[in-house]
Amino acid sequence: MKDTHLTLRLPLELSRILTRRARDRGVPKSLVAREAVALYLVGAPEAGAAPPLTARELAARWSELPRLGTEEAAAIENDIAEGRAALPDLRGPWD
Repeated sequence: MKDTHLTLRLPLELSRILTRRARDRGVPKSLVAREAVALYLVGAPEAGAAPPLTARELAARWSELPRLGTEEAAAIENDIAEGRAALPDLRGPWD
């Protein structure tokens, strides 16, 4: 989908709020404005729906996620290998 260009004049205080919100989230002002227009025109997302994440927000969350230890990862790898070995050989429909 091709984007279109829009020039928008805002009162000074509203412009400052837009700038602050964009800076706090680490995203361009145009993204914040698009989200606000979409929210106004389309409505709020369904209850319980997570808001979309920017790449920067996702990277911040990713770095905080717990990681498997070496032994845990090896145990999972072994479980997967054992499960694959236990599967019967698959035959094609014409075999």
